Amino acid sequence: MIMKNTVATFKKAKLENKKLTMLTAYDYSTAKLMDEAGINGILVGDSLGMVMLGYEDTLPVTMEDMIHHTKAVAKGAKNALIIADMPFMSYQTSVYDAVKNAGRLIKEGCAHAVKLEGGEEVCPQIKAIVDASIPVMAHIGLTPQSVNVFGGFKVQGKEEDTARKLIEAAKAVEKAGAFSVTLEGIPAKLAQIITRSISIPTIGIGAGNGCDGQVLVYQDMLGMFSDFVPKFVKRYANIGEEMKAAFAKFIEEVQEGVFPGEEHSYSISDEVIDKLYEEYGYDTGQDS
Repeated sequence: MIMKNTVATFKKAKLENKKLTMLTAYDYSTAKLMDEAGINGILVGDSLGMVMLGYEDTLPVTMEDMIHHTKAVAKGAKNALIIADMPFMSYQTSVYDAVKNAGRLIKEGCAHAVKLEGGEEVCPQIKAIVDASIPVMAHIGLTPQSVNVFGGFKVQGKEEDTARKLIEAAKAVEKAGAFSVTLEGIPAKLAQIITRSISIPTIGIGAGNGCDGQVLVYQDMLGMFSDFVPKFVKRYANIGEEMKAAFAKFIEEVQEGVFPGEEHSYSISDEVIDKLYEEYGYDTGQDS
């Protein structure tokens, strides 16, 4: 039996040393499949900007985009914890904006929690959102919304000073009230130190197997997105190639008149069709 996942069960998993599993989803059908498979959490990531909308990065994603896709995921997932990303500039401008937009993702998008990027600089926002009874997952390390500051998608925390800053950032977001923190694009051994330094679960993406859980973009792990494949992605299936083969087969069968076959067509009684043939002839729909 699949159990309902909540913020409390995430925290309990860390105490019991049970690994947490998360994947991204952006639509009803995919979320339903993941939920039935027993995934702990579904992240409606602003990565949808790249894998669903074709942007070069996550920066153009809007609140309306996030609400639209989160609402669809919420309809498909009944047991997974649904976490919605707060898009770029939806929380950086002020604490008020952060709380207001987080509330929209809960009220309009039906998410269970929100995720935002940053360390000490967003702790006031995290605290205020949590004080408004909205659970927050933090996100430190390679934060994609800071791609222009980083100069690209680069591993973070490889130097002593930046590594220390990430450790302190993790402690800060925990103190601010985050129930969990995503660690992205940081050295595996550093992620282990962070995981052991805080009491809230860490969810890794490109952060080694020492985290309390793992998350991947589902198009990456199924081979459906070939524009850019990060080093940390493991392909569990090559669905992209299977899809292209199926599309090509459909095109071929339609062009050759193979599809639809009799088994895909609806029947009508001979008596009725004979009368129609008699009245309209075989060239039904054509001028006589």
